[in-house]
Amino acid sequence: MMKHLLFTSALALAALGAGAAGTDTFQWGNANVYFVITDRFSNGDTSNDINYGRKVDYGSEQLNAATFHGGDFKGMLEKAREGYFTNLGVDVVWMTDVYEQIHGWMSGSGSINDFPHYGYHGYYPLDYTQIDKNYGTVEEFRELVDTLHAQGIRVMLGANLNDPGYPTLLDAVQYGFANTGLTADEASNHIREWSFDDFYAGRAGWNGWWGREWIRMPDEGWDESNPLEATLYGMPDFKDESDAPVAIPEFLHRKWHMEGTANDAWVNPSARKLRENRAWSPMQYVIAWIASWVEEFGIDGFRCDIVENVRLNRWKELNQACNDALDRWRKNNPDKPGAGWTDRFFMTGDCEPAGIEYKPGYAAAGFSNMVNCNFPKTGDLDGIVYTWQAYADSVAAYPGWFPFNYLNNSYHRDANMDNMIDCATTLLLAPGVSQVFYGDETGRELSDARFNVDSNQAFRSDMNWGNMNKELLHHFSRLGQIRQQHPVIGTGRRKTLDTHTSLCYNDSDTLLIRLVPQLTGSIAVAGSGFNDGEVVTELYSGQSATVSNGAVEFPEYKNNVAVIARRKL
Repeated sequence: MMKHLLFTSALALAALGAGAAGTDTFQWGNANVYFVITDRFSNGDTSNDINYGRKVDYGSEQLNAATFHGGDFKGMLEKAREGYFTNLGVDVVWMTDVYEQIHGWMSGSGSINDFPHYGYHGYYPLDYTQIDKNYGTVEEFRELVDTLHAQGIRVMLGANLNDPGYPTLLDAVQYGFANTGLTADEASNHIREWSFDDFYAGRAGWNGWWGREWIRMPDEGWDESNPLEATLYGMPDFKDESDAPVAIPEFLHRKWHMEGTANDAWVNPSARKLRENRAWSPMQYVIAWIASWVEEFGIDGFRCDIVENVRLNRWKELNQACNDALDRWRKNNPDKPGAGWTDRFFMTGDCEPAGIEYKPGYAAAGFSNMVNCNFPKTGDLDGIVYTWQAYADSVAAYPGWFPFNYLNNSYHRDANMDNMIDCATTLLLAPGVSQVFYGDETGRELSDARFNVDSNQAFRSDMNWGNMNKELLHHFSRLGQIRQQHPVIGTGRRKTLDTHTSLCYNDSDTLLIRLVPQLTGSIAVAGSGFNDGEVVTELYSGQSATVSNGAVEFPEYKNNVAVIARRKL
């Protein structure tokens, strides 16, 4: 017999999701993931806005497209404590990489160099063993992770085995690996005429940067058509094929010696023991450094960058290292929120233009999916049920492999921003994971970075706390809460009844999703398991009605959607 379900309020849903009382109902296959660029989300501590000699203000929003803007762990913690994530029905917070980033700037828009590009987004790691000071301290990060865990929210970071960050003028001056002829102040300022190619051409005289036993660069003549041996955008490419032992680069030893104990507040304690030379290959060091964040903080998953550029055996090694690290964290911290969770470490990958298709090699390496680049992003409600059907059929055919859907992310602003109400409906009621990019739910607009050649930076504007679209926020929250209360949406079977009607079901739950309901008409439920005389609830609005003559009618419908469930009597 199917379980009767009761519509509950936002606060009750948040309490259910917390799992603090002992019941953890979370499933990765139904997760609602909130993807946030930490630096652009909320500035909770202005005292950490400028570090390492970086310059953050070049006088205009267009030139400041890729400087650090001040967002930090304290800002995220404040929002978590306010209940922002729980009210959205968020199951997972995915933060951009927290590792210390390159200190200097890289040329924005490549050789055009129309703006200074810093590592605010976490994709340009300099030192995997400590947190970037712009984000906050180790203890601030620990408090943030513990707080999210206490709310029943998993935490994801990014994992990149392909490349460290670019060499920059400022890092070269600070750590003495290249003769730039500049002072630190001069090197910290953006130089429009600077050429990365010219700078790198002098690498033969560099002292102790990532050596050729660690990385390859464009001057080595590798086949750029082979992603496993390509230098993406001229970035240094870790030689993941190498099993030869290497020593940690001299500039890192120099850096750690210069910092001494002054940086203890930012050093990951579990990574400190990994600062010694060992008989390890490049990948063994990088995998150990990344897994140390799982061991120290109980991180629950990684989004892995450009997975096709790294060999499968390395991803499998990372997955095993992270599962072992998570087991150690749970064992060593039995009283911490989340220590009693039993789900394995989660990995998804970014491999354009991947869709929902099953990839057995990646599944064997520990991945649960690839990020689904093909999710429809127009908000078209006429026929989305057929997409949902295909996704549910795929979930049923390949247990443990499920779609990871999104509308927008840090590289793509593809959704119809004039129709985000309907876009949210198509995403949050879809089978598999739903990934919400920060500000999708509030109407965050593009910044003036859209006028740069690299207009993608405009996708990463500051969170619009002072100018939120309240109707849109309510819609995302309402659907997120329904999704969290009813995992059948993400993991159950589907039956398409007509162009606008989808039935979700499993052994314990049944939902009828009706899109574009007639404002004054009834909704047919005959054949969907809802019988005459049953009291049902339209979850979006909380209205109840009794099934009669195979149909049900509610006084009003909001935002073109009705989600109907049995009401517990």
